[in-house]
Amino acid sequence: MYDGVINVYKEKGYTSFEVIARLRGILKQKKIGHTGTLDPDAEGVLVVCIGSATKLCDLLTDKDKSYEAVLLLGKTTDTEDSSGKIISESEVNVSENEVRKTIMSFVGEYDQIPPMYSAIKINGKRLYELARQGIEIERQPRRVVIHDIDISDISLPYVRFSVKCGKGTYIRSLCRDIGEKLCCGGIMDSLVRSSVNVSDTGFDFLLEDAIKLDDIEKLEIEGRLAEHILTIDKLFPKLSRVCVKEQGARKLLNGNILGSNDIIKDISDDIRFDSLPQEHDGDKCLVYDHVGTFKAIYSYDKKINAWKAWKMFL
Repeated sequence: MYDGVINVYKEKGYTSFEVIARLRGILKQKKIGHTGTLDPDAEGVLVVCIGSATKLCDLLTDKDKSYEAVLLLGKTTDTEDSSGKIISESEVNVSENEVRKTIMSFVGEYDQIPPMYSAIKINGKRLYELARQGIEIERQPRRVVIHDIDISDISLPYVRFSVKCGKGTYIRSLCRDIGEKLCCGGIMDSLVRSSVNVSDTGFDFLLEDAIKLDDIEKLEIEGRLAEHILTIDKLFPKLSRVCVKEQGARKLLNGNILGSNDIIKDISDDIRFDSLPQEHDGDKCLVYDHVGTFKAIYSYDKKINAWKAWKMFL
C-alpha cells in the first residue's frame, strides 16, 4: 500500500477519471484521487494523491498551472476545441501583429465564461452532462487570472503559445475569447499541461518528471514504483520538522493538542529535526513520532499556546 503523491503523465485520449481507474487496478488500492481535471484530448501533468495523501487533494487542487497550447483561428466548435462539432468557419483576415496584441491583452485578470463541456456543477448537474443532452444553459462569468503568455510561433491560422494561469482558468475558453476578439473565432487545437505549482508548499510538479501509465505499471511489477512516489512530508520542504517525545506519542496518534514540552529538538539516525518552530499563530510544522515516522501536520494556536492537529496521516 502506498501513501504519497505521484506525477502522472496523462496521455491524450484518457479522461482523468480513467487514469484514476487504471491506477487503482495497477496499485490494487481504492483510495486514489487527482487534483485537477485534464480534458480527454489534453495531456501532461496530472497530480495524483494515493492512500492517506488523498487528504491533501483539496490543498493541491486549483493551483497555478502552466500550459503549452495551440490556438486555431477561423473556427468555432461546441466544445471549444478541435474534438467538437464545428459551429462556424471564417476567413482569418488578421495580421500577426493584431494576433499578438490581442493575445497579450488577456494577461492579467478577466471575467471568463466557462465552457459547457466542463466538470462544473450547476444545480447538482455537471455541465458536460447537460451538454451531451443538447442542453445549453447560461453560465456566469468567473474572474480568472492569466499571469503570463509567451507566444512562440504564429503561422496563421495556428498560434503556439505558453501560458501561466491561476485556478479555474479554461485554456479552451481563452482560445475562444481570443478568437472572438479577433472577430474570426478560435478553438484550442492542442494542449499540454507543463507544470502545477503548489505555492502553499513550495513544490512544483514538472512535465519532465511525469510518468506514463504503462511505465507506472512496469515500475510496480519491478518493485521500483516507491522511488517515484513523493511521500507526504517531502511535499512541504518549507515547513519545520519536529519529533514528539515518547510520552507524547499517544497524544500525537490521537490527534490531541501538543505543547512545547511534548516536542523534542533532536537528530535521529535518518532525519534531522529542526529546532522548535517559532510559535506564530497559524504557523504549521511536520510532526513525527518518537521513532521518526511522519504522522501529521500541526498548526500553532496562539489562543491556547499550543499546537493543534491540522491534518493527520495515520
